[in-house]
Order: sequence, then structure tokens, then C-alpha cells
Amino acid sequence: MTYVPSRDLLAQALAGSSRAAGRLISRAEQGAEEARPTLAEVYRRAGRAHRIGLTGVPGSGKSTLVCRLAASLRAQGRRVGIVAIDPSSPYSGGAILGDRVRMTELANDPGVFIRSMATHGATGGMTHAALDAADILDAAGFDVIIIETVGVGQDEVEIAKAADTTIVVSAPGLGDEIQAIKAGILEIADIHVVSKCDRDDADRTITDLKQMLTLGALTALRDGQGRPLWTIPVIGLSSYTGQGIDELLAAIGRHGATLAATALGAQRRERVAAFRLAKTAETLLVERFRRAAQALALPLSQQLSRRDTDPYSAARSLIDQTIAKEFSP
Repeated sequence: MTYVPSRDLLAQALAGSSRAAGRLISRAEQGAEEARPTLAEVYRRAGRAHRIGLTGVPGSGKSTLVCRLAASLRAQGRRVGIVAIDPSSPYSGGAILGDRVRMTELANDPGVFIRSMATHGATGGMTHAALDAADILDAAGFDVIIIETVGVGQDEVEIAKAADTTIVVSAPGLGDEIQAIKAGILEIADIHVVSKCDRDDADRTITDLKQMLTLGALTALRDGQGRPLWTIPVIGLSSYTGQGIDELLAAIGRHGATLAATALGAQRRERVAAFRLAKTAETLLVERFRRAAQALALPLSQQLSRRDTDPYSAARSLIDQTIAKEFSP
């Protein structure tokens, strides 16, 4: 197959080619050096789409909710991009990509783009390529980008630094209340959703979440003068019956309008930019370190295997040698 330069793929993606957008996302995942000037151009062109981050513990119905949400947005005539992040296998490095299997009903809709990607060991529920993927879909004209994290439920809070609106999904009977307190998941939500609300114990979960928000004084975000900017809603819904979907869409719309009309939007953009800067710098630094350290690590690891040195001394030596080789002028 003839290699198509990334800048040409971008031109095709901007012209409406989902295939070109997918290939450009693949290059972002691979960390292709050739694609980076094009990804820089993509970033400058992006910024129009509403990015929705969605997280929650496994079994809470995140993927089913994404399907429902995307279908409802399509009924409004909006183009929807979905980036579903799945955990990587510790053995093969691949992912089951089960989210995409669950979204087959959307696969034939040209107004929906679905991309599953593995974490590749990234912590925090996000992978750097997910941010590039969202930019590509944004620049390609998608109105709403939904980013679904792996959602293990303990430390997947990075999505709040990468999305305009963060939705945390809980479900009755999964112990989500305790998880929220332990992991700080409670604090990152702009909207709380309790799925499977057709169950008998759903009302209790909704009540408990509202009480915890009140106790934590998190029900409203305020400006510098103490005026409320956004009150965090708790919405019960059922993805199977459709109950609560319209209420969720309305809450997302209100939050987007609040971001556009108040200081909250500027604060959120600055937070997202700071996160993006740190995440990109971290990625570039690790890549550069690994390249330089590859040739230096073998003799140190051999000394370590013979116990002629200790892990801390060897690691410090590796860092010092790598910095001297790669980063010195």
C-alpha cells in the first residue's frame, strides 16, 4: 500500500473522509514522528466540538449509555465522534475493544465515528492518543466528541482535565458511593448519572449521591464573588428504556451554555491546556529517554543481575548517563 503523507490524510479528513481520519488517529497512536507537524495543525483547527468525558466503575453501563447518548444526539442532527478507551492486556499489549462490539448498532451511521483504543499501560484512565483522536474528529467537523475511559473506578480522574463536560456513571448495588469517596470520583463530575434506574434500589443510590454532594459542599461551583455558576445534577436513567436520556441531554446542553457564558469556560480551557501540555511533554520526554537509555541499560542491568550494584544506584547512573548523552548541549 502506498504511504499517504499525514498532511494529505488531514486534507481528506477535513473533506469528510472517515477512513482518512481513522488512519491519522492510527499514526497518533503509533507516535509517528512524520505525523506530528500535521497533528500540530489539527490542534490549531480544533476547539469547536463539545467534548464529553464519561467514566464510572465496570458494570455501570457506560458503553450502553454512550450508544443511547449518541443515538439521541444524531436524532438532533449532530455528528458524533466516540473515543472508547479499553484496558490493555499485560501480556500482548492489545485490548479486547469490547466497547466497539457493544456499539455495532451505530456502526452504519455515517454521522457517527467510533474509535476504540488501548491504554498501552497509561494510568489515569486516559491515553495520550485519545486527546489527538478527539482533536482529529473535532477538526473533521464532528459536533460532539464522547471520550469513554476504562473506568476501573479508583484513579480514572484524568478525563476531568481533558473534557468540557465530565459525566460520572454509577449503578445501584455496585458500592459506587464508597468508591466515590475513596477515589475522588465524586469531585470530578459535572453531571452524576445513576444508570439502571428501573431497579428497586436505584432511588437509594440517587439519594445517597445527593447527600454526599451536599455534605461535601460540591453541589455548586462558584465564581470569585461566591455566585453559583453550575449546580451538579444527579440524574437517574435507564439506557434500555430511554428514561432520563432527555434530562441528561438537557443537562449537557445547560453545562455547555454555562461554559460559554461564564468564567467557568475560561477556567476549564486553561485546565485542559495545562493538562495537555504536561501530558505531551511527558510523552516526548519518555520517548527521548527510552531511545537514549537503550544502549546504556545493558551493562548496568548486567551489574545489577550480578548484584554488583543496587537498583537505586544503577537507576541514578542510567539517568545521569542518559541526560549527559541526550540532553546536554
